[in-house]
Amino acid sequence: MPKASEIKKHAAIEHNGKVYFVKDIAKLTPSGRAGASLYRMRLYEVATGAKADESFKADEMINTAEFNKKKVMFSYNDGDEYVFMDNEDYTPYSIDKETISEELLFITEETTGLQVLIVDDKPVGLELPASVDLVITETDPSIKGASASARTKPAVLSTGLTVQVPEYISTGEKIKVNTADVKFTSRA
Repeated sequence: MPKASEIKKHAAIEHNGKVYFVKDIAKLTPSGRAGASLYRMRLYEVATGAKADESFKADEMINTAEFNKKKVMFSYNDGDEYVFMDNEDYTPYSIDKETISEELLFITEETTGLQVLIVDDKPVGLELPASVDLVITETDPSIKGASASARTKPAVLSTGLTVQVPEYISTGEKIKVNTADVKFTSRA
């Protein structure tokens, strides 16, 4: 049984007799001492999809729930439902748009390395690969002779995501974006 400080984003936990999926974690240190740290977690109940915000002390023990990961690829969207297809047995998994709203900014039909998280035979979330390739749809013109210095400009990508890119990158180029910190890493 892990402590609250050891729980990571995209984990499945049991709390108050229900199974929850951890969507986000914020560490709060109200008194400035590590022993008094609180972990505020945004939870989604697996059965109903209801949101819950809970705070746990750093050394509080939390039960983890069993979950599976299946490699999937984006198939299509049907209104507010996004359908992902299992890479091995072609089982479709439907996930509500609100549940994966943050992840959708990284997903195109070509995105590979996606994994759906399944708790009690129900898809509860999506795990992104470490980086994805996206096309720039709008940015300022590239500057001839621009060095690879730290100067950047905003670029809007094909999914609507905006990231900072070096000055020498231009519209139409495909770039790699780190999904953890939402930053440009290189040309694709």
